[in-house]
Amino acid sequence: MSTPNVLVLAGGLSHERDVSLRSGRRVAEALRGAGVEVSVHDVDADLIPVLEQVRPGLVWPLLHGASGEDGSIRDVLELLGLPYLGSGPRASRVTWSKPVAKTVLAAAGLDTPRFVTLPQSLFRELGAGRVLDAVLGGLGLPLVVKPSRGGSALGVTVVRSAEDLPRAMVDCFAYGDTALIEQAVTGVELAVSVVDTGEGPRALPAVELVTDGPYDYDARYNPGRTEYFAPARLSQDDAARVGAAAVRVHEALGLRHLSRTDLILDADGRPQLLDVNTAPGMTETSLLPQAALAAGHDLGTLYRSLVEHAVQDQSLTPA
Repeated sequence: MSTPNVLVLAGGLSHERDVSLRSGRRVAEALRGAGVEVSVHDVDADLIPVLEQVRPGLVWPLLHGASGEDGSIRDVLELLGLPYLGSGPRASRVTWSKPVAKTVLAAAGLDTPRFVTLPQSLFRELGAGRVLDAVLGGLGLPLVVKPSRGGSALGVTVVRSAEDLPRAMVDCFAYGDTALIEQAVTGVELAVSVVDTGEGPRALPAVELVTDGPYDYDARYNPGRTEYFAPARLSQDDAARVGAAAVRVHEALGLRHLSRTDLILDADGRPQLLDVNTAPGMTETSLLPQAALAAGHDLGTLYRSLVEHAVQDQSLTPA
């Protein structure tokens, strides 16, 4: 089949705009190197007229944050009758909400740390001190506090003492009005990417992350803060276990084409699922490209295969 012209969406107005722009540039460069005609466009008032005029053969949304991952842009693309790469709007909405996604995965028999979801308004209604006392009494320490929606570790804090919990809540609410508070799990921190180029979803090699502190925004996107092992330093059995878990996540949430699952392999050898990304970062330090290279893929060739499969896949009912 002939490869369609691709319009990459990058930018937007979320806190992760810079990451999206970097992802868009990297993917566009790789696709051009593989012989694909590519243009890149921001998400602004000119986007719909451009889409209607150009009618690209495929749109690849490389947007992070609310409008890029909550299903809304994908809804617009479907209204315009344009094929796109990635999960559909319904699956995107479910995955964008961390508490909902974790509930779906737990119902599918997958392990995820125990958690509660608390809106900022509840702290005003019940009294912040009493709510935090209940959190500490019910979940214990250490904890991880994060916005219930969002990515790139923005607003995420590991809490090891009761005195640090109020500050963590303030930092979390700076990025959203609802917090997800979960028990912190110790073990090997891993990211497992899944791709589907037409033969069903398959896991790429797990990437292991070792940081000199929390794996926060700076550690993710600025070289030097994090040491990556691709593939991860796992036994053959553990590598197969985490790969199978990521594929089950992809399937349980109804995702398409590509995804990334962040997890911790605990001391008992169980993958503890932390987060799922329907629009994984594609920057020079991002995890899916590292995993693809570890598997021996040429990035341009892999991305071209994803594009070609996504075009063929558009006849299926959107996820």
